[in-house]
Order: sequence, then structure tokens, then C-alpha cells
Amino acid sequence: MVENGQDVTYGMGDATYRAVGGHEGLVKLVDDFYDAMDSLPEAKKIRAMHREDLTESRDKLVHFLSGWMNGPQIYAEKYGSINIPMAHAHIRVDESDRDAWLLCMQHALAKQDYPQALQDYLMQQLFRPAERIRQVSEAHHAP
Repeated sequence: MVENGQDVTYGMGDATYRAVGGHEGLVKLVDDFYDAMDSLPEAKKIRAMHREDLTESRDKLVHFLSGWMNGPQIYAEKYGSINIPMAHAHIRVDESDRDAWLLCMQHALAKQDYPQALQDYLMQQLFRPAERIRQVSEAHHAP
């Protein structure tokens, strides 16, 4: 794919991190994500899984996504190591919760000035950890 006159392959090196606008771009994306979670009726249940004050959740997601997109590995520096599925295992997450989370991200991505190819790539890639969280939660809460 060619973007701004450069050949860009998302997922290679820090191409995805740069494409979203680096740290500032991630802050905007995450703010729009949590704003969607606050406003979308489909997200009411997953919003209730969070604290009322989303400051720490916003910060953690920015830090996580930075490393996940091969940008600076700042999550571990601030919060320590993380296994995303296990970090959510205590919460009952079903398919509708996974889909609500992804819907919030889709809304947030649509508010960014990202090429459609980047939005599609991120949604495809984010499905994997979202689904893994659901699988681990299901196994953890199985009778």
C-alpha cells in the first residue's frame, strides 16, 4: 500500500504506530474509543465493567497499544508486564461484550483521519486479542 508517497506495510516495524500518529494519535484514538463506550447503548454492559473514572483505563490502553503497534514499549515501564487475556479473566466476557468492545473501536477509528485500509487492518488485528479475552474468560468461568 502507498500512503503519502511511501510504501507502507502495516504490522512491519513501527509502520502501524506511525500510521496512527504515534503517541498523540493513540491518545486521540483511545479518547474517542472510551467516548464511544460512554455513549453507545450497545456498550452499556462493558462500560459497567470499568470504573466510573476512566483516566487509568485510558492511560493503560494508550500504553498497551503503543507496544502492540511496535511503537515504544511503554506499558511495562509504567505498569509492569501484562497478559491481556489473563488480565481480563476475572470478568465474564461473552461474544456480545467482545463485539461491543470492537464496535467502540470501530466508531473511534472512523473518527480518525486514517485510510480505510488502516482501519480495516486494525479491526482485523484487534479481533484477535478481543476474541482471546473472550475465550480465556469463558474457560475461567466454566462450571
